[in-house]
Amino acid sequence: MKRGKFVVMSKMKTITINLSIVILIATAAGIWLLQSSDVKETTGKTAEALEAPATAAAIASSSPVSTVNGQKSFADLLRQYGSLPLADAHNHDASGGAYNRMMDTWKRDAMDRVVLFGDVSERSAIATDATAWNAYVDRPDFFTPYFSGFDLHDKSSLDVVRTNLEKGYFGLGEIAAASTFSPVVSRVEWKANDPMDGFLPKIYDICAEYKAPILLHIDPPNGAVIDKLEEALDAHPKTIFIFGHANAFNSPENVKKLLEKYSNLYADFFAGFTVLDPASSNKLEDFIPVMKQFPDRFMLSSDSGYGVKSEEAAIEAMYRVMDALNDPNLARKIAYDNLDAIIRSAPATRTQKEAILKQDPSRDVSKLSKLEAGLILWGKSK
Repeated sequence: MKRGKFVVMSKMKTITINLSIVILIATAAGIWLLQSSDVKETTGKTAEALEAPATAAAIASSSPVSTVNGQKSFADLLRQYGSLPLADAHNHDASGGAYNRMMDTWKRDAMDRVVLFGDVSERSAIATDATAWNAYVDRPDFFTPYFSGFDLHDKSSLDVVRTNLEKGYFGLGEIAAASTFSPVVSRVEWKANDPMDGFLPKIYDICAEYKAPILLHIDPPNGAVIDKLEEALDAHPKTIFIFGHANAFNSPENVKKLLEKYSNLYADFFAGFTVLDPASSNKLEDFIPVMKQFPDRFMLSSDSGYGVKSEEAAIEAMYRVMDALNDPNLARKIAYDNLDAIIRSAPATRTQKEAILKQDPSRDVSKLSKLEAGLILWGKSK
């Protein structure tokens, strides 16, 4: 009986409480309705609009934008373009093992691939080439190793180039094909006088054989050394040449003329220089028309933040290029697809195929690319 009485009393209390709540809600609603007419008059928004929950798109569109020069914040750019693949086509972080310190940054900044090497055309590059290779073996899905540790004036350079490409390196770079004004590259011991100096012509032939790109440092980006670059482009039409930081101290018109004349030339666009470096005499918008004219011939790079505030600042500049293009499909091509197509075009080498067959004699290796072979040999799922 006590239990039944408790239930009845409890129900009565519940009814009383609920009735009180209804009265309170009705009162509050009346006050709100009176106020809503004022809101509608002062804001032009209906009560329904004020009540509607914010969608994800609305939140994104209302996210704060940097007030510095009216630019979007880096966070805004990451939200807008972070889902697009992004590759850094020119990175020196094998030097000093700096790539280890960048892993969290690359993850945070949605980087999908890094072309990794270290020192440029000098003896110390032999060690940084090895560092780039070790990074690749550890993460073949992320790193693409290049090398530059050979004396291009010595015939032995031909053996080094062939051996490394056979091993699985994807390209050569950064190679000092000419340098007069760079405070770093002008002093390296194995630099060329021009892009046709030493054994470079024969090295270009080996690159063509392996479908391996060669990334060249050339300064100044005009005059006699560019004449020699054109000579190389003419004489080696099957070689993939990448003009390193082609926009640095160079005009859009000069880049355009070269791309118009030579289909085997690609432009590595060091975004940080044009976007951030006061020494740049051109603005980003000056290069956008050239990028749109040659959408298959540009790639983006950080150059490890050389000469700018930081490497991450240089990555942010890459995103600003994507934003300035104002076309997601075009942004994807320049940010990733153009480089990816070059990397995927290289066939697996004899050395790679033999190593794979030792692991699995039944595997068909006849049509493997170098990229696929590397993932089989070094990937986590091997």
